[in-house]
Amino acid sequence: MTRAYQGVLARIEADLAAERLGVGGRLPGERVLAERYGVSRASVREAIRVLEAMGLIRTATGSGPDAGAVLIADPVAPIAAALRWHLTSRHLPVADLVGARVLIESWSARTAATHADPDALAGARTLLDEMDRVEAVGEFLALDAEFHVCLARAAGNAVVAAIMGALRAGIQAYVTDAVDRLPDWAAMAGGLRAQHRRILTLIEAGDSEAAADAVSAHITGFYEATGVGA
Repeated sequence: MTRAYQGVLARIEADLAAERLGVGGRLPGERVLAERYGVSRASVREAIRVLEAMGLIRTATGSGPDAGAVLIADPVAPIAAALRWHLTSRHLPVADLVGARVLIESWSARTAATHADPDALAGARTLLDEMDRVEAVGEFLALDAEFHVCLARAAGNAVVAAIMGALRAGIQAYVTDAVDRLPDWAAMAGGLRAQHRRILTLIEAGDSEAAADAVSAHITGFYEATGVGA
């Protein structure tokens, strides 16, 4: 049976994964967290102690501006740094990252289609609107990677969302490498926009299998079309 403090940890981790809380951000007070999560203040205190022991937050007593719990480390940063190093040094085959993406993102799309986080889906649609407006390749690719992370958040699993957040740098690295090889980026960007729209539409329509198939085809199709990592 999951203890109350573990539920608090999961909710805080979800806020971190969704970037509702970042390094330097301050956690709400015990009373606010207890009311928000429907647990006792003792459970909140236990969760805070665990986070502090993990080196993720720093706590200070009192009532001044430095009081309370402040996030001092990004929990996914070490994973992201390791992935980025492995990709750059070619120790991690791009094909393996693509395979991992298909596994994770097809599950995320399927799950989001059945019980999605409405806020995450709204965020995904906003990202697509921004992608329609930008012209710079770097901006487009950054939004593209964030869109895929956003879909993982929509599935409501904090661990999956954290993994996708850690993968984001690696995704941007190999996609940027692929774009440099393309003879016609404009055509590719148009195709990617259409595929993104279709994926999100299927998720919003609740068509779980079609959404999973669409995101898988989207990821593998780009990899095959560009030949990056081959």
